Amino acid sequence: MGRSVIDKRMRVSDIVGELKDGMTIGIGGWGARQKPMALIREILKSDLKDLTIVSYGGCDVGMLASAGKIKKLIFSFVTLDAIPLEAHFRRARSAGKFEVMEIDEGMFQLGLKAAAQRLDFLPCIAGLGTDVMTYNPDIKTIKSPYSDDHYVAMPALKLDVALCHVLEADQKGNSHIGGPDMFFDEWFCRAAEKSYLTCERIVETSAFNDDHKILRMPIERSLVAGVAEVQYGAHPTSCGPDYGFDVPHLKAYNGTAKEGWDGYVSEFVEADDYVAKVGGADHIRSLPLPAF
Repeated sequence: MGRSVIDKRMRVSDIVGELKDGMTIGIGGWGARQKPMALIREILKSDLKDLTIVSYGGCDVGMLASAGKIKKLIFSFVTLDAIPLEAHFRRARSAGKFEVMEIDEGMFQLGLKAAAQRLDFLPCIAGLGTDVMTYNPDIKTIKSPYSDDHYVAMPALKLDVALCHVLEADQKGNSHIGGPDMFFDEWFCRAAEKSYLTCERIVETSAFNDDHKILRMPIERSLVAGVAEVQYGAHPTSCGPDYGFDVPHLKAYNGTAKEGWDGYVSEFVEADDYVAKVGGADHIRSLPLPAF
């Protein structure tokens, strides 16, 4: 008998078809960097609703907020990096459109790691003596069994699904993050029941027989339920080393928070050829990588 071949390749629409109303979804990347934006745009076109979104947020959060997809947001920040405030998020939050759990960046990381280790919480110092505790009364403190010290008991951020974007993947779900920072994508995937990746390109497994790439492959294939090839799938956020974030596009997008973003949705989210609409492949490849 021949050996079965693992093939986790999917279409973006198929991945979003696996998502359900009310799910807790973790979104990888950081601000305006390495966000799975092709998946976000597909979610925007779907009927999904009442989502709990867990994200080091950027335009992923802003778009989902403007579309009314979010029931609860767990976050540390929502920023476009070069543009400090994400205007769509700010408008939706100011209007009380969803419940929020705003926590320190370190607490956020430990929440993912607690979930990854199947723990209820992990202790930390971050958050003590701050308004994080004031505005999140459900987060408890715990006394050390070894001293009189008290710590924040950061609850596990358990995810139904994690969505991340990587540089390369193979059909088995092995993946390689090529940018200068791997962020916390690994921990989103470990904290989730299922993880789905988009990638710039699907390659042969032999492409990973490289000492440098091996050091940048933190997401084991066993964590990955499906992978979709979407070149430029992080735009308008960055995906190093292939392209940086598109500041003019992000500025224009941010500006639609005041005037209404229906025009943005019809022009870009619903576009038959998104890459052509944003200026073409040459334009995206020319975007400089952020130096900060």
